[in-house]
Amino acid sequence: MRRPKPKKSIGPKHRRISEAEEIELLDAWIEAGKPDSGSNPLAFPPPPPSAPVGRLADGGFSPYAGCKLFRQLPISQKTKDGLRPKYTEMSEIQRASLPHTLSGRDVLGAAKTGSGKTLAFIIPVIERLYRARWGPEDGVGCIIISPTKELAGQLFEELKFVGKHHSLSAGLLIGGRKDVDAEKERVNYLNLLVCTPGRLLQHMNETPNFECSDLQILVLDEADRILDAGFKYEVDAIISQLPKHRQTLLFSATQTKSVKDLARLSLKDPEYISVHSESLTATPERLKQIAMEVPLDQKLSMLWSFIKTHLHSKILVFLSTCKQVKFVYETFKKLRPGIPLKCLHGRMKQVVRMAIYSEFCEKTSVLFSTDVASRGLDFPAVDWVVQVDCPEDIPAYIHRVGRTARFASEGKSVLFLLPSELEMFRKLQAVETKIPIQLRKANTQRLQSISGLLSSLLVKYPALTELAKATFKTYLRSIKKQKDKEVFDLLKLPIDDFAASLGLPMTPKVRFMQQKASDKIASDSDEATDLREANGSRPASGEKQILDRSQEEEDDDVLFPKETSVEVEDNPAVVLPLKNPKKKKMKINVHRPIGTRIKYDDEGNVIPPLAALADSENLNLLVKPDKVKERYEKLKEEMKQRDKEDKVLNRQRLREKRTKEKMKLKRWREEDEEDDDPDLDEAENGAPKKSKLYFDSDDSADEKREDVNLKTDAISLAEQEALALKLLNSMHS
Repeated sequence: MRRPKPKKSIGPKHRRISEAEEIELLDAWIEAGKPDSGSNPLAFPPPPPSAPVGRLADGGFSPYAGCKLFRQLPISQKTKDGLRPKYTEMSEIQRASLPHTLSGRDVLGAAKTGSGKTLAFIIPVIERLYRARWGPEDGVGCIIISPTKELAGQLFEELKFVGKHHSLSAGLLIGGRKDVDAEKERVNYLNLLVCTPGRLLQHMNETPNFECSDLQILVLDEADRILDAGFKYEVDAIISQLPKHRQTLLFSATQTKSVKDLARLSLKDPEYISVHSESLTATPERLKQIAMEVPLDQKLSMLWSFIKTHLHSKILVFLSTCKQVKFVYETFKKLRPGIPLKCLHGRMKQVVRMAIYSEFCEKTSVLFSTDVASRGLDFPAVDWVVQVDCPEDIPAYIHRVGRTARFASEGKSVLFLLPSELEMFRKLQAVETKIPIQLRKANTQRLQSISGLLSSLLVKYPALTELAKATFKTYLRSIKKQKDKEVFDLLKLPIDDFAASLGLPMTPKVRFMQQKASDKIASDSDEATDLREANGSRPASGEKQILDRSQEEEDDDVLFPKETSVEVEDNPAVVLPLKNPKKKKMKINVHRPIGTRIKYDDEGNVIPPLAALADSENLNLLVKPDKVKERYEKLKEEMKQRDKEDKVLNRQRLREKRTKEKMKLKRWREEDEEDDDPDLDEAENGAPKKSKLYFDSDDSADEKREDVNLKTDAISLAEQEALALKLLNSMHS
């Protein structure tokens, strides 16, 4: 038998410290090297990559403020193992925020889109619960709130990737799912929740024993979007159920510093971190931005021409409303541009939205979307961002173009502006916004008009006609609801040409457009009246006011406003038509105080109301109590006599009714006696019917219940006795 070979010496083993020892070491390391409040860690010199990490030979700790590598941070080995396959070096927002967030401070972080804000709050979230030795029995320790479902799903995937070596439990709570009951069973045992505001509030209100009284850290991603008016009710209700002693992290590309918003969140001396505040541009440096003046009726043709000339690019197209996205997607899909098309909007089911998001991330295609895809979503390798409709403000523009040129990649964006929306270009070019955008003229030589093709599609597919009308109305409604009236003017839009560009044969009627038209006519008339009074001119007495103009003329005035001031100067005697709307009849207030009527005599004395009605001259009409009493007694006797007569009539009626019932029963008995002869029944009706079986008895299955009607009156007493004796003999035999 051979002797086993001796094992080779592999040198001294590194002792793996326990979890408790690692947590103690991390706490001491963080406390020893945390930066001062209000300081910028980017100002600290970064330690060299070869410098020792952790506890030093002299008993101190290595500095981590200003470091560039993740392995130089005071974080657990499990987190470092999760980061190693994909992340090694930190971005600027991570270098600036992680030293403060790991120290347990509240942070407001702002950085350009695609700069790595997600890791800036995922790492401190995992480390906070790890150092607290959080377990399933401790409940919810961290909540990450996202404004959209897609962004929440993306954050959840990143959280699973970084924390895959930890034993913490995490859950994704978003709307659009049908397994709410399954979520209610498990949500109390989850440590980290990634959710949207609506679904989180639903669990807070409906799930039994769901509480967040021990919450350690709250994160708001895209904080400016979550804190605006759209989520005000949900956020206020959620914050009211959270403990005030917690760590709060807010991250966004356009951060808020509103004192009112920060007071709602109960922040404690927050650290303001804006790594790109002194940058030359507010958008990614490798992003090339272009704006083009495009008339409203040429937008779809311009978009179609753009797609046809960029068939090998990944394009993200932004539109204002869900109906626009659906209409453009359905019509362009039938026109077949030669590149895969997809659409994404808030009216779609969550499963479909996530599938489309995944497909667009993997393949080259065109994605038509609303602003639901403008925040936080990381679409890899997007070549072009096309904004067909003007964004509502500058932060919305920054978030839209931020879907391309992420991290170190390059990207391009193009913005379509109407002639009435060129004010937005001037705002984007302002010095304080720091957005390098250029205005270029559209190349109309390569423009392919598709209005005729859309008209033929609407004829071929009637459902598209209704969708086109809805697109027309929702776009005008979105313009009407915009707050910046310097950029968005509903009365300057060529709505007839816009309807024709959608393929509609006639312009749909829109109620709020009619109201806008009437308001404009009234305002123009008031201005003309003021000018006429200033010039001292008065209208002629025989001049008529034109009040009953047709609706088409009103629409023409809206689309092509006239220079009223010039006309008044040339013809000062002409009076513009002034439309006086009819006053609506006021409703009578039934709860108003009721007045009283007082009448006086010739001497000035107040006459009682009833005394005024009396005839004082005819004394024979005075009331005599004795005669009144005698009359009432007489009426009472008459009523008693009539009552007796009514009772007699009622008794007689009941007696006749009972007599009729007795006669009816008597006839039935006589008919039954005639039917008692069985031979007569068999002769007339043929074979007798089979007896019915009843299954409501508790007897055994062998026993049968027979419906046998024995007529004892038809059998004589002697026959009955003979039958009984025969039965007894058969029993004893």
